[in-house]
Amino acid sequence: MTDEKKLSKKVEDLVEEVAKLSVLELSELVNALQDKLGVTAMAPMAAPAAAGAPADAPAEEAAGGGTVIMTASGDNKISVIKALREINQNWGLKEAKDMTDNLPAEILKDAKPEDAKAAAEKLKAAGATVEMK
Repeated sequence: MTDEKKLSKKVEDLVEEVAKLSVLELSELVNALQDKLGVTAMAPMAAPAAAGAPADAPAEEAAGGGTVIMTASGDNKISVIKALREINQNWGLKEAKDMTDNLPAEILKDAKPEDAKAAAEKLKAAGATVEMK
């Protein structure tokens, strides 16, 4: 790898040590670093990947941000699940399926208007019913 040439000796040594750890030890290391640094590996729910503002809500688009709520998943849940996973790629199959089963489901919160519109369009194209608040 060409990236390895750019690493400092200290980082190279650290990478070598981490590579020697078992999966359980890696999990413990991740948890310890998250606790120590006060961070989490989870992506925020309102990731800039997309948000949804229906075309019939232009006043709310101009307001700045919005919350996208899916009120019905429609007849083709598989398409809706795929659309949900496109909107937020950090959602797994189970999370996306749970959203289609437990309605209404908040898809995005305080998202950019253009992202909200894109997400709403994806969900509508998949057969879902969405609203913007």
